[in-house]
Amino acid sequence: MRVLGIDYGKKRVGLALSDPFGFFAYPFETLENDSNLIKNLSKIVSEKEIKVIVLGYPFKFDGSRHELCNEIDKFSDVLKKEFSLNVVLIDESYSSKIASDRILESVTKKSKRRDKKLIDMNAAAVLIEDYLRMGKNLS
Repeated sequence: MRVLGIDYGKKRVGLALSDPFGFFAYPFETLENDSNLIKNLSKIVSEKEIKVIVLGYPFKFDGSRHELCNEIDKFSDVLKKEFSLNVVLIDESYSSKIASDRILESVTKKSKRRDKKLIDMNAAAVLIEDYLRMGKNLS
């Protein structure tokens, strides 16, 4: 049973998965944020036997809520209703920066480094890592 990490954006939604034992996370894919999003997520939740969803929650540098928080709150409610799973909100303030740094270190081709989809799914992996580091388990 795995954790699904979601880096939610208005255009794209980055996804990452934990391994079945909850030791590490890896980037999985990036979906378009369109009318098929929930259907596509449903297939992944079912096939990968997802137990927990970790959803990035953006705060501004001063600690206040980002404008996207209201949309993410609604998305979280849809996920809970659709999948009957625990949805955990994780501060994503630096996840994209950490993801970008990792990509710079590991991806040699400059054109690949600019791929925003790669950043989105790596940011989702950072969210899962934060969740696992906090000592959460898959139950």
